[in-house]
Amino acid sequence: MSEQPKVLLVDDEPGLRDAVEAYLEDDDEFAVTAVASADEAWEVLETDPPDLIISDIMMPQVSGYQFLEKLREDSRFADLPVVFLTARGMTSDRIQGYQAGCDAYLPKPFEPEELVAIVKNLLQRRKAASTDDGDNGKLEAIVREISAIRGMLDQRSGISQSPSPIHIELTPREQSVLDLVAQGMMNKEIASKLDTSVRNVEKYVSRLFSKTGTNSRTELVRYALEHGLTS
Repeated sequence: MSEQPKVLLVDDEPGLRDAVEAYLEDDDEFAVTAVASADEAWEVLETDPPDLIISDIMMPQVSGYQFLEKLREDSRFADLPVVFLTARGMTSDRIQGYQAGCDAYLPKPFEPEELVAIVKNLLQRRKAASTDDGDNGKLEAIVREISAIRGMLDQRSGISQSPSPIHIELTPREQSVLDLVAQGMMNKEIASKLDTSVRNVEKYVSRLFSKTGTNSRTELVRYALEHGLTS
């Protein structure tokens, strides 16, 4: 990821598009490219892929849902964070957005500060999920920290961890990735173990961060062990 993360903004409303672009670029934190349609967005994706996408849902020709579906079907962009920014704020609309694969859903009108916080959080999680697996020093440090976490929890509980008071729905593949992360495996090892790509593993780790509200592998493992999500 570049020093200044690249954000692709897709919205057919010129006024809102210009306002969001100006706000995101106000403190020079992001490099923003703004387009008016999903077709224009795809041209940007092919030539200069962003680190995150903010997209409207209700757009002519190609809706945000259709755009997101195409993204998730392309292995190059399957794990790209997507924020839906839309006037459709009913609970059923949000559920549909998350089921389609968006990472965050922000109804209009919204507070610009909240949008910036969401963007920063998703970028941080993506960066954490794509930790360099080739760095043996990092691997050893993570394994040591996970062992320390296990030891501390064993001393605290004596027998086992208490079940989580919050129900977190994990898919079978997410559970498999979580279990392997808890064993101290890095993304390349997990990809080999599960016979999938490193990009897919990064996607699952990023989803685990999002579902557990954590920002690093060790935070994720600590949370999972403390709440009985893995053993």
